[in-house]
Amino acid sequence: MTAPPAPGPSLLATPVLLRELFVDRLGLLTRARRHGDVARLRIGPKTMVVANHPDAVAHVLVGNAGNYTKGIGLAQARRVLGDGVLTSDGPGWRDQRKAVGPTFTPARLAEQLPVVAEEAGALVDRLAARIDEGPTDVTAEMTTLTLGVLGRAVLGADLSPYPDLGEIFETVQDQAMLEAVTLGAAASWRPTPGGVRFRAARRRLAAVVDDLLDGRPASDGLVDRLGEGVDRATVRGRITTLLLAGHETTASTLSWALHRLSRHPEIRRRVRTEAREVLGDRPGDVDDLRRLTYTGQVVSETVRLHPPVWLLPRVAVDDDVVAGYRVPAGTDVVVCPYAIHRDPAWWPEPEVFDPDRFAPGRSWSRDAYLPFGAGRHFCVGSNLGTAEAVLVLARLCRDLDLRAVPGRGPAPEPMLSLRVRGGLPLTVHKPEE
Repeated sequence: MTAPPAPGPSLLATPVLLRELFVDRLGLLTRARRHGDVARLRIGPKTMVVANHPDAVAHVLVGNAGNYTKGIGLAQARRVLGDGVLTSDGPGWRDQRKAVGPTFTPARLAEQLPVVAEEAGALVDRLAARIDEGPTDVTAEMTTLTLGVLGRAVLGADLSPYPDLGEIFETVQDQAMLEAVTLGAAASWRPTPGGVRFRAARRRLAAVVDDLLDGRPASDGLVDRLGEGVDRATVRGRITTLLLAGHETTASTLSWALHRLSRHPEIRRRVRTEAREVLGDRPGDVDDLRRLTYTGQVVSETVRLHPPVWLLPRVAVDDDVVAGYRVPAGTDVVVCPYAIHRDPAWWPEPEVFDPDRFAPGRSWSRDAYLPFGAGRHFCVGSNLGTAEAVLVLARLCRDLDLRAVPGRGPAPEPMLSLRVRGGLPLTVHKPEE
């Protein structure tokens, strides 16, 4: 018997789905679970299948991963990022992964953490200069921090001459996502203000990457190794991808963590107490990292509610059956960790920020926890990003008190990563003694 198509809204819902794809992507994919373990959304010329159950997710991302290539959003990003580890597939992806993998081993983490500690100290000093001065946008500061770590610890290069990198990537992502949600109707070649900004950002990004390749500023790390045995276009794609993925996911995670801590003073105090007991007055090292257990739980809970990789898009190469439903070749199949992490079937009181759900001895569904993806495409830099987030949060809570500004909290902006829309204003104070 032929497998049936997955259930979903009727064709009459197409106008509503098109609007939600444009203005409320997170809500659209979260509501898709009403239709069951797998849902079919027909949006204009596209048919999108949403895998909502961990078993369906495991089939697409792990069990039958060879039948799926990367899909919507990443295809648009490839025009700017090139064929890096984020956007490539097949043998090309394996080559990219092999090239960057040695940079993110546990041994390298021990060498990279002192750089993280130094950048965290510089961040604390910058914020301390603003004590009791009114709100400051911490998202901009997190971008400065993570670019500093990426440059020195990963690329072996100084990125401080390029303070506009964060803004460049915002412009690039805005256009890539616009093209994805409009199904190509808003192509960058059109003479629109967004298209003009995109083309200018792409030229500026190419100039930055060329500087790194040509040794301006001098580099002594991954930049040199990435160019071994490949042409310039390939290495440019590798570096461009690392520049984006290597800083934005961690910057977003830190911003969301600070948002949550600013609204939960009791959790903030627990992090401060642990940081003072573990770190004392020291900057922190790998051994300290293992002892910052509660701070690690805060990071784990942050990426549950605000997964940096909020969408895992795929395209079926051949016909498949997922959770008993037919998935024809060419179908866009998506996994939304943001929605799965908020499913009460797997997470009791899913909207509550509770770091203790990750405490030692507590049980939780690992198959329903996908902040960095799953399977062979699991984020290669997740260990460094997590370690960076833990140590930076510990240092910030130990030395400062960042509090929420009264009013409505920040809104999520689902781009290539889950950003904080419009920035995160917090006030800086001396910590409680």
